[in-house]
Amino acid sequence: MARNSGRVGDPPPPPDPLAVPAVDAHCHLDLMDTPVAEAVAAARAVGITRMVTVGVDLETSRWQAEIAAAHPEVWAAVAIHPNEAASGVDEATFEAIAKLARADGVVAVGETGLDYFRTPPERHAAQQESFRRHIAIAKETGRALMIHDREAHDDTLRILAAEGAPERVVFHAFSGDAAMARTCADAGYVMSFAGNVTFKNAGELRAAAAVAPRDLLLVETDAPYLTPAPWRGRPGGPYLVPLTLRLLAQTRGEQVDDLAAAVAANAERTFGPW
Repeated sequence: MARNSGRVGDPPPPPDPLAVPAVDAHCHLDLMDTPVAEAVAAARAVGITRMVTVGVDLETSRWQAEIAAAHPEVWAAVAIHPNEAASGVDEATFEAIAKLARADGVVAVGETGLDYFRTPPERHAAQQESFRRHIAIAKETGRALMIHDREAHDDTLRILAAEGAPERVVFHAFSGDAAMARTCADAGYVMSFAGNVTFKNAGELRAAAAVAPRDLLLVETDAPYLTPAPWRGRPGGPYLVPLTLRLLAQTRGEQVDDLAAAVAANAERTFGPW
């Protein structure tokens, strides 16, 4: 189901393998030019043994669920992305997402949330209503809630508190500063860091990564997007997690092996046993 991701150039070369296996907590296998089996094999070759592939609308959510059912290394997340939800979501679609969320291999409702970067103010209400509905679906199905939060920190946190957050909440591609990381930590929300934490201008993001509690930390690629430095803008894949993981370990003053083991354990605690 490959679609044009807008990435240019050749995929980066594989990084040195990890000694301790880790997990890609968020990717979009449908947006990669690489067949799923090849993407899984490339990830496994560098120590990334599990991955969560994420839907952004009903069609892609169904695809992710089918892929998770066919590949034991893959989990799925299903939802209507906030940018898709900005035009409104009908009841039948919410019902279909709720049904998908109960399927074997589907471990999260996401990515849902708020995106004020791409959405004009007059459409914020539609995004917020969709977010509320996805929160309810996550609680009804017992799945983790996977949040997309872009330039909408205050409203995202406010709605979570007002609706009552599910037991397990993940901020995908965490984009806040150290103060927000502490707020999320106080609430028990998991923070998943993507390749943009490696970018030169990401000092605030690295400061957030430095203060996030180890037991609330995940690593992701958001592949094919947010490809880590020095390959920014190239097509990404789950096999690039080691680049971000090593930068996070350096930022936090930890051993890479210890951090890899921690994020693998956090993924299992967040999404359930493989």
